[in-house]
Amino acid sequence: MAERIATEIAIIGGGLAGCSTALHLRQRNVPVVLLERAACGSQASGVNYGGVRQQGRTLVELPIARRSRALWGRMAELVGSDCEFMATGHLKLARNETEMDVLETYAREAAGWGLELQLLGRNALRDRFPWAGDKVIGGSFCTDDGQANPRLVTPAFARRARALGADIREHTTVTAVERGSDGFRIETAAGLEVRARIVVNVAGAWGHEIAAQFGEHVPEEPISPNMCVTEPLPYFLTPNLGVVGADLYMRQIPRGNVIFGGGRGVNDAKAQRARPLPESALASFQRALEVAPNLRGAHIIRFWTGIEGYMPDELPILDRSATTPGLIHAFGFSGHGFQLGPAVGAIVTEMALDGAPSTPIEPFRIGRFASAPSKS
Repeated sequence: MAERIATEIAIIGGGLAGCSTALHLRQRNVPVVLLERAACGSQASGVNYGGVRQQGRTLVELPIARRSRALWGRMAELVGSDCEFMATGHLKLARNETEMDVLETYAREAAGWGLELQLLGRNALRDRFPWAGDKVIGGSFCTDDGQANPRLVTPAFARRARALGADIREHTTVTAVERGSDGFRIETAAGLEVRARIVVNVAGAWGHEIAAQFGEHVPEEPISPNMCVTEPLPYFLTPNLGVVGADLYMRQIPRGNVIFGGGRGVNDAKAQRARPLPESALASFQRALEVAPNLRGAHIIRFWTGIEGYMPDELPILDRSATTPGLIHAFGFSGHGFQLGPAVGAIVTEMALDGAPSTPIEPFRIGRFASAPSKS
């Protein structure tokens, strides 16, 4: 006999944003059911690089990033684990004068959004970070940024949400979503039927498929960032590291392993499978050697990828549906949603319960795409 349940809010997608939404809703005693077709955090939220940075984001994302940083700072209180979050700072490097100009411009603009950055010339940078290679000519440092273990974060949010009463159904594939006069009806492959007043679409790289069922067609594409990890090495790299151009990102954990990425793997989003590419891994390792030569001789012990939703303007969709009352979208985070995830859950909760979030989200409207109906 098929199982039927009714709830106030149904969440489709068990990534970090979805599990954070479930937790924030339960903190306000709202009934919630979360449906995830694999395990919570099994796609982009759990297999990403682990950077927790504000620096380098598109400026309009900074209000969300800054709100999220406050939540990262009290992660142990929020979910019962620090999830290996460390405020190590984020160092962004320039490898030529043009890239240094980019850092200087960004620092000026970000200051207007409340983000203070320290600009470092060649000598100041080497005094502080003597491992930097000759190709590095300067950098920008954000002391408030850091890193965390993505394999721990989403499961911790899911456990805490469950402890507060969220009904989280893993390995539950949604096959249909429709809206009637009395709310939404969701069908799953296992025969579970969920009825809800509100549906939150946080389905990651598959979020556009749900949006399309309600007449909202957005150009989300699946991407697979390529990442690697080395054997343990003597600890030398304290900050989370990036470069202008985003073709390399790198961090070292206290036990010595260096995690780095750059380039992309390949994927079959329909089959929910992704594969890293050796040539991409080797190319990013060559770039890593240019900025940190003491990596020479290190062994790469594993490389991997996942599937992330990518938008043409690299900004997420975080908005109410333009066609369907009660439907909220939060997807398309374009490879940099890990840091934002905790705050996205808080924002979606405010959208669902309060009418409007306390953090501005206008730049992330679904109507910014010509093929999506405008709410104007």
